Amino acid sequence: MIVTRSEDDAVFTTEDVLLSLCNSVTTVLSAATMSQVRFSGMVQRISKTCLKPDIGCFVLFDGGFSGLVVINFSAAAAMELYQSYMLSMGLSKEDLAISHTSDEVSNVMGELMNQIVGSFTGKVGRELQTHITQNQPKMLALNKQVMLSVDTNLDNPETRRVTFFTATNNIFYLELAMDRTEFIRIHDGGVQEEVDPDELIAQAKLAATKPAPAPAVPASNDHDDLLNSLGL
Repeated sequence: MIVTRSEDDAVFTTEDVLLSLCNSVTTVLSAATMSQVRFSGMVQRISKTCLKPDIGCFVLFDGGFSGLVVINFSAAAAMELYQSYMLSMGLSKEDLAISHTSDEVSNVMGELMNQIVGSFTGKVGRELQTHITQNQPKMLALNKQVMLSVDTNLDNPETRRVTFFTATNNIFYLELAMDRTEFIRIHDGGVQEEVDPDELIAQAKLAATKPAPAPAVPASNDHDDLLNSLGL
């Protein structure tokens, strides 16, 4: 028996992977900073990726497909995201770093980048049904442009840049380089739904607070009633 694909089977390209990554950026940063982070509806084709001032971060990934993600933050964008995140964690403004060159700012932005990539790799597993791994994100405060050589095997690379905006319209850029590829759905493959850990925790707490059911009382019958009336 020969099984053929339907003509309307989904095909996922570089732009679909990029869109998934962009959604991870906005979802993680918006939740972490409790503010709106959005990205442009236009994507730019570029020839190469590079780290730029004022803060640049990159992460390599490999597995089902290989590539590189770079995010370049202006000082204003980095400080806004850093301060909003720390303030949402309950810190006072007096306790925050005042310069984007501070190690604390780099560490916090690196942690946010790690959360972004973690969200993205999870989506790749669910939506593209493949597996990728990534290295620890590297965050650098820079005063000049640094060209990045992609330390991964890209036979036919495609490179894209997307512009992002913070709540106060400070700008930062995401760049993605990956092999030209297509993911073609041939069957559903048992696609997993995204699990919300907060919802699972809430359900567990609710179950723990419910009172245990009372033990069932066996129903009496006429014979037992008669014995009881005779004191037996």
